[in-house]
Amino acid sequence: MSPPEHQSPALLRRLLRAKDRMDAASHEAWPVARLAEVSGVSHTHFAHAFKEAFGIPPHRYLLTRRIEQASTLLRDTGLPITEIAFATGWESLGSFGRIFRDITGQSPSALRIAARADAGQLAHMAHTPACILKAAQRPDLTIAVLEKRRREGKTTIAVFPKEIS
Repeated sequence: MSPPEHQSPALLRRLLRAKDRMDAASHEAWPVARLAEVSGVSHTHFAHAFKEAFGIPPHRYLLTRRIEQASTLLRDTGLPITEIAFATGWESLGSFGRIFRDITGQSPSALRIAARADAGQLAHMAHTPACILKAAQRPDLTIAVLEKRRREGKTTIAVFPKEIS
């Protein structure tokens, strides 16, 4: 993906600084105001510029990172799911489980069971670079989780038409 033409290299470096901070500490809260401060740009400008530069809004990017890390911990450790949820930045086990299932298509425990079952089949991939494996396992968040739930008919959230005055 090439950077947008009207974004200066200086702005892109500032956006990358915020993205790097999220990568390094995705378990922390990263409201747009904090990310904008890290980048040295306004709140409104940051949100728009981040989405334009990276193709997804900052909150969705953060969700992707948290789900990636949780998936890795589920596959590679025996940590309890509750501990993994809190270690990757979720405030409640319920929201972790619901969003994890929405994004990956399976519950955290189902992913763990499937990963253990597939461990033998993946042994031949031991020489594949970790960055390639991680990219292949990266969750797809090109649409918002709420929109995904709505499309799949799994939501109980009512969507009301705009009131005409």
